[in-house]
Amino acid sequence: MTAPPDDCLARNDWICGAYLSSRREILWDAVLQHLQLTVVSVLLGLVIALPLAIAARRWRWAAAPVLGLTTVLYTIPSLAMFSLLLPVYGLSASLVIAGLVLYSLTLLVRNLLAGLRSVPEETRRAARGMGYGPVRLLLAVELPLALPAAMAGLRIATVSAVSLVTVGAIVGHGGLGNLIYSGMNTYFKAQVLTASVLCVIIAIAADLLLLGAQRLLTPWTRV
Repeated sequence: MTAPPDDCLARNDWICGAYLSSRREILWDAVLQHLQLTVVSVLLGLVIALPLAIAARRWRWAAAPVLGLTTVLYTIPSLAMFSLLLPVYGLSASLVIAGLVLYSLTLLVRNLLAGLRSVPEETRRAARGMGYGPVRLLLAVELPLALPAAMAGLRIATVSAVSLVTVGAIVGHGGLGNLIYSGMNTYFKAQVLTASVLCVIIAIAADLLLLGAQRLLTPWTRV
């Protein structure tokens, strides 16, 4: 028997409105998990990357080891990375987050360091002449001026994390990647396409949101 002409699920079409309406809750849960894994991993990566970049900027001898280590971490294949972290975190969401944090360090540290290095030395000397101590100089002068480069790195790291979250499907914590993985195993076209498109939408939305935040935080860079 052939599938009814109006039954796109039975026909296994790539584009199927019935899939969206019948799996709304499943899709919503997957999107929320995807967002949670992305946001937590990027924020943790930023918390770790900031002191590393500051240390590399302050002590020149630390720059090469910091950049070298984070670059090596980025070259490790995702499956190998998860395998290395598995004994520590087990089959949990923490495993995926830890892997994403390590991957984000290369992009975040390099851009933060580039931003800090781009602050003119004359500006630092002027701030010190006005009585700025090291902490105040960092918070009030160096970090604000480093924001354009830092935000560029944050945008790239966020978009990369949105993509890499899907690999977490191998341990059952991949957000939309779970749907893509199961859809590929069962050749469920609508599920694979819908989850993939949602990943792209999340990545674009996140990039635009961060771009808007960058423009608000750095009005002096607007043309």
